[in-house]
Amino acid sequence: MSGTHDMVIAGGGPAGLATALYAARAGLDVVVAEPRRAPVDKACGEGLMPGAVRALTALGLGVPGQPFTGIRYVQGSRRVQAAFRAGPGLGARRTELHGALHRAVIEAGVPVLPLRVGEVQQDATGVTVPGAGLRARWLVAADGLHSPVRRALGLEVRTSREPRYGLRRHYAVPPWSSYVEVHWGPHGEAYITPLGPSLVGVALLTSRRAPFETQLATFPELTGRLPRRAAATAVRGAGPLRQRARTRFHGRVLLVGDAAGYIDALTGEGISLALTGAEALVDNVRRGTPGRYETDWNRATRRHRLLTELLVRARQRSALAPLIMPAAACLPGVFAAAVNALA
Repeated sequence: MSGTHDMVIAGGGPAGLATALYAARAGLDVVVAEPRRAPVDKACGEGLMPGAVRALTALGLGVPGQPFTGIRYVQGSRRVQAAFRAGPGLGARRTELHGALHRAVIEAGVPVLPLRVGEVQQDATGVTVPGAGLRARWLVAADGLHSPVRRALGLEVRTSREPRYGLRRHYAVPPWSSYVEVHWGPHGEAYITPLGPSLVGVALLTSRRAPFETQLATFPELTGRLPRRAAATAVRGAGPLRQRARTRFHGRVLLVGDAAGYIDALTGEGISLALTGAEALVDNVRRGTPGRYETDWNRATRRHRLLTELLVRARQRSALAPLIMPAAACLPGVFAAAVNALA
């Protein structure tokens, strides 16, 4: 594919595809480079917060799934829950979300090429992808948590924090709640997301390195509801979850989605932030103000980053971790305000 495009997007996950869709609708000439065939599955909590549902609706996308009405924290006999005030969230298989975005991008006339982008060469007027025959005024790195482009450009920032990982599996059992449940265990959290009339997703977040079944066994209130014979998919994993980027704007390269930096899945906003970042990125490229993208990204993600950082710090301190659930139960109004601020 010859000529200079307005934008080449490295990565065809939700962040990259959303960026492509916003760019195409802004009249930009855009190409997506993604070596994997759609739809792509990955370890993901699969709960779309109300903000993500609204953004997808604004894009004209319908994603099949199971609505959920709020968030419930569970620890032993303790329960505290908060309903969403601005509409429901949606439990949706990652493959359904990816498929809907991919179809919309193809229908918008955006080529999705089976290419992997690693090394990039940039100059004052654009970016070249060596060996792929691609050149564009801008390159968007949407290539995930362990972004090869971010690494190649020297934009990674090392972290000394204890690493946390995510594991996900599906169970063919009816959801027992209209809420996403967050179960607090001794070594991590278990997220139960309703995905359909007879399907739930189970995502474990932990710093402990152990098999899924071993980790699930530390949540006795779940093991009876989730018999091993009901497991419907294989276990998928991701991590370490915390990734930092020195900047999201570097010459002619802009970072979006998990490639732009990630703290933890504890507050469940990955897709919402990817969609918000994609829209902000395209708006700034269209206006000719790419340098403002860093400021806009920081502003749009500040609340999420602050709340997630505080929660993860407390979770990883032995003196504070046991107090998280009791504090939420004793202060239900504060809990509801936090949930709806993130929603």
